[in-house]
Amino acid sequence: MLTAPKGKQKLKEADGSGDTGCRLSLDQARPADPAAGGPPPTLTLSFACHNMTMAAFVQQMTTMPLAQQFIGPNPVQDKTGLDGMWEFNLKYTLPGSGSGNDAITLPDAIDKQLGLKLEQQNVSLAVIVVEKADRATANEPDVAKKIPPFPAEFEVATIKPFATPTPGSGPIAFGLRMQPGGRVEISGMTIKQLMQQAWGIQADSIVNAPKWMDTDRYSIVGKAPANGPVYVPNTPIDTDTVYGMVRTLLADRFKLAVHFEDRPMTAYTLTAPKPKLKKADPASRTKWISANSGPILLNAASAPSTTLKFQNMSMAQLAEKLSAFAGTYIHSPVIDATGLEGGYDFTLTFSPIAPALLANLSRPPAADSAGAAADPIGGVTIFDAVDKQLGLKLVEQKRPVRVLVIDHIEDKPDDN
Repeated sequence: MLTAPKGKQKLKEADGSGDTGCRLSLDQARPADPAAGGPPPTLTLSFACHNMTMAAFVQQMTTMPLAQQFIGPNPVQDKTGLDGMWEFNLKYTLPGSGSGNDAITLPDAIDKQLGLKLEQQNVSLAVIVVEKADRATANEPDVAKKIPPFPAEFEVATIKPFATPTPGSGPIAFGLRMQPGGRVEISGMTIKQLMQQAWGIQADSIVNAPKWMDTDRYSIVGKAPANGPVYVPNTPIDTDTVYGMVRTLLADRFKLAVHFEDRPMTAYTLTAPKPKLKKADPASRTKWISANSGPILLNAASAPSTTLKFQNMSMAQLAEKLSAFAGTYIHSPVIDATGLEGGYDFTLTFSPIAPALLANLSRPPAADSAGAAADPIGGVTIFDAVDKQLGLKLVEQKRPVRVLVIDHIEDKPDDN
């Protein structure tokens, strides 16, 4: 529970004006000389909170990135006794990043920066007891016609080149954020990245993209219409609707015109030369979980690893999900040609970042060996993992794959 030791609070009373909520940004401080080894980069999460009640703050606390590693899975209760709304800033480092000198946990940050205290106690919590549940009844006829359509465009929007941060300029927010009043902010993304999100595809599934689409970054601020997505604290953003409006915005301001078609591209087929799989109990639930207990972080010594545990998973389901599990390796749907029926239990461990790419990211060549290849730092590719751990094989083939073809795009948006 969150308490407020008397006389130690470091909070400023809010006047109630402006936005309500906490805005998140990420600051990454790299070692002075990455080639020399040493601790991994320090990743600091910064929250600027405005017009926040303590009740709203404890609700948001459990949704903060990796907060459960600090405070566990249970909800936090507000026992501060502090009424009204408050302004404050909070910073903590992600577990495993940085050295001991510059790292700070979420509980320590709350103590030292806010003058509040997180204390663990045994308390009674309300739970929901399921007494009876039936399968859902059928939908009414033509129910889809009665549901209002999603908004297709922003009420108003601005597009500006993204201001590239300078070293030491502090935390910079990237990506998509939803603010009170229907304000949508998208910053630091290239047009190709926007298209990937807006159409739900991989980068190499976009064809005819000019080079500037990989380099020029933009900031977009839009106002969702009255029937569009709304800001609700501690709930996921309605990204489907937001990116639907982004598609319209790109067509309007960049004159983007696209179409889908099938083209021969490199793809993979899953085969089973020597399967090493355990038959699942057919009555068990089909699911998969990530066995990693912490974040995936780069360091100078070894490749990061992710472990996925599958229960009662068919080979057709595995093939379907491989491009999502291993998107840095596989960018198109995988065809199941194993011939294996039923469900299986198995575990798959691999490096989520291709080892060759990872070596260049985390251990660049020394200054006096410019252009030399970085030393390998290990890591298991998804191809080796599927082969050696499961006895299956991902066979590379050329076959028709659905791609998004850019017919036209302007290199600069129309004026705001």
